[in-house]
Amino acid sequence: MDENERAGHTGVSLWAGRTNLNDTAIGIEIVNKAGYANGKMIFPLFNDNQVDAVKELALNIIQRYPDMSPTNIVGHSDIAIGRKSDPGAAFPWKKLYDTGIGAWYEEEIKQKYMEQFKNKIPAKTEIVKKLKSYGYDVSQAANNSDYTKLIRAFQLHFRQSNYDGIIDVETVAILYALVEKYFS
Repeated sequence: MDENERAGHTGVSLWAGRTNLNDTAIGIEIVNKAGYANGKMIFPLFNDNQVDAVKELALNIIQRYPDMSPTNIVGHSDIAIGRKSDPGAAFPWKKLYDTGIGAWYEEEIKQKYMEQFKNKIPAKTEIVKKLKSYGYDVSQAANNSDYTKLIRAFQLHFRQSNYDGIIDVETVAILYALVEKYFS
């Protein structure tokens, strides 16, 4: 489909205050057969051919749209919280970042916040403000179930080793490191 045409690929979506992203997003569909095992969602690894194809296509898109912010390169799970979980915890966001695609945090900044928050993490209201400033839809965050879905969406992208939706020091440190890097 031509990029100038509108596709219904995002569905109900929100990112950075914009809703219904179908008219402004370029979707890249990737097949990955995630499933459940022992009550937990399992995400198989993407094969090298898929990752290489995504890299090539994404770099081409970034070259044609040089004003696109790295923080606007997101997954379905980032823009459709609780409704979608793709591309999932096995998607190589860091690897793509290392090739010039998308956003990622600096380890030393993360460590600074790990130390700062080791005894007490910020209040939920402060975490929600940071998630909103990064681009996430926080409109339902007052509800504990939806807050867990919001944290899980963030973890699927940036803390893939544990995406249980439970806020912890590492998740908060990564969030604060990202906001400092891209929005300070």
